[in-house]
Amino acid sequence: MEYKTRKDVPNEYKWDLNSMYDSETAINKDIERVNELTPKILKYKDHILDSSDTLYDFLKLTEEQDRIITKLYVYSKMNFDVDTKDNMTKSLKMKIEKLNESLSEKYSFIEPEMLKEDYNKVCEYIKENKKLEEYKFYLECIYRYKSHSLNLEEEEIFTKALNAFGACAETFNNINNADINLGYIKNEKGEDVELTQSNYITFMKSKDRKIRENAFKTMYNYYKNLKNTLSSLYVGEIKESSFITNVKKYSSTLERSLYSDNIDVSVYKNLIETVHKNMNLMYDYMALRCKILGLDKLHMYDIYVDLSEEDKNNISFEEGKKILFEALKPLGEKYLNDLNRAFDEKWIDIYPSSGKKSGAYSWGCYDSYPYLLLNYNDTVDSVSTMGHELGHSMHSYYSKKQNYVDSNYPIFLAEIASTVNEVLINDYLYKNAKKREEKIYYLTDFLDTVRTTLFRQTMFAEFEMIMHEKEQNGIPLTEEEISNTYYELNKLYYGDNVISDEDIRYEWSRIPHFYTPFYVYKYATGLSSALSIASRILDNDEETRDNYLEFLSSGGNDYPLNILKKVGVDMTTSKPIEDAMSMFKEKLEELQELTK
Repeated sequence: MEYKTRKDVPNEYKWDLNSMYDSETAINKDIERVNELTPKILKYKDHILDSSDTLYDFLKLTEEQDRIITKLYVYSKMNFDVDTKDNMTKSLKMKIEKLNESLSEKYSFIEPEMLKEDYNKVCEYIKENKKLEEYKFYLECIYRYKSHSLNLEEEEIFTKALNAFGACAETFNNINNADINLGYIKNEKGEDVELTQSNYITFMKSKDRKIRENAFKTMYNYYKNLKNTLSSLYVGEIKESSFITNVKKYSSTLERSLYSDNIDVSVYKNLIETVHKNMNLMYDYMALRCKILGLDKLHMYDIYVDLSEEDKNNISFEEGKKILFEALKPLGEKYLNDLNRAFDEKWIDIYPSSGKKSGAYSWGCYDSYPYLLLNYNDTVDSVSTMGHELGHSMHSYYSKKQNYVDSNYPIFLAEIASTVNEVLINDYLYKNAKKREEKIYYLTDFLDTVRTTLFRQTMFAEFEMIMHEKEQNGIPLTEEEISNTYYELNKLYYGDNVISDEDIRYEWSRIPHFYTPFYVYKYATGLSSALSIASRILDNDEETRDNYLEFLSSGGNDYPLNILKKVGVDMTTSKPIEDAMSMFKEKLEELQELTK
């Protein structure tokens, strides 16, 4: 169901943002408070660490202001997202953004001033003043960067240099989004349809192989024609990262990227090594895909097509909600009771309408509900997406048990709760499917999730590591060097059962995440962790279920690897990845049996 305008959407299908601000007066009052706090905070310049009391008072003031400005930004952005055509909501969002930017500039003194002092002095303050206990881990995280910090004068120069960076990523985004023109292709009805980034995957799932092939070649023809420009942009991004790495005294960009989560490089490399050891499972799945589709060989444009004829549409929102609660029963009564608040308290904006932001997300702040934006369209994918985003929201809801500074869970952990929900929903639908075609649909949905998230994202992670190592070792990164490296990796990950078409050598040039170095591996580790947890929950392991709720309630009160250990997942070993591979193998064998 899609509504023409925001006003046409009945209130019962909209989220309730009035719990944040119910009037313009309330918004202005908070803006005034932010402005009142700024001069008070600035008075602490050169005095933050004068005593344990000044440190505590300073932290309390900055926390109060941060909570208010975050609440203002979340409210203005969410209001804008549901009606991007509304100039009033756009104006408020821009106003809050400018306020936030001005505060960042004014407070550039804080980190250098704090880091010029020895951490032992801060530890003494914490012992002396018990009120500082709530900031203990927060302060520890700040002082971890002391060996990678610059003095105030150097930091100012470095910040100005960073302001000159970002052109490579911005230019890529323009090429990949704003200025993109992929041309037209024929659909199943023989109509000319413009190919776009958003409908490309729809064509790749088409039952008509010619349409898939045409979409694939048309897509990569665009990137192939820009290969030299795109390689220059990517190399520029790598060089920018290398500059920051060297100035901040890290041994590699990989080390720097993992540093904020206190994760050793060995965890990253262990992921790649363990996936390599289990590559035979990917090869077996590709062989089975080839057999089910009745093809001699798979091409890269054959790997996304559905293996089932099942049409999983016409699932109303109310029916989707029932499926959700049945599927998540293994998480226990407490979780389900808390989950019900999302519906009773109207956290969810459900249906699409003109001007509403596409896609889905979970978002909020410490002083709001963990809201969900959906564009529910009555498909099984919509049910899965709702479960995914509610996983994020419940993680945020439980994390508020922590103090404000410890309440934000790190991105390394962010996809675990959402993926656990997805796995439980898929398992429930599979076990309750009546028809063989339905079972095939849910099995391949699971297998493709592992293929695209664990195998493919690890391939991306390995490609990034190789590229940055080559740059560090002085190897010229020509377009040919980049494309050849990617092409050989693609052949390794997909095996002999798939023809690595020549055009796939340019796939690297359309991946936006490569402009945020060493981010994608978190998708693979997140899925591995989630599958390890979900498999034990499905086996009715009550200890795991209880520990999982503790994990969700931990927020960011410790380093992510330590928080994960609470639920029996140790990412310093290969076991979670091996557990995920075992689950993949089990589902693959079930699909082989069903399709004999």
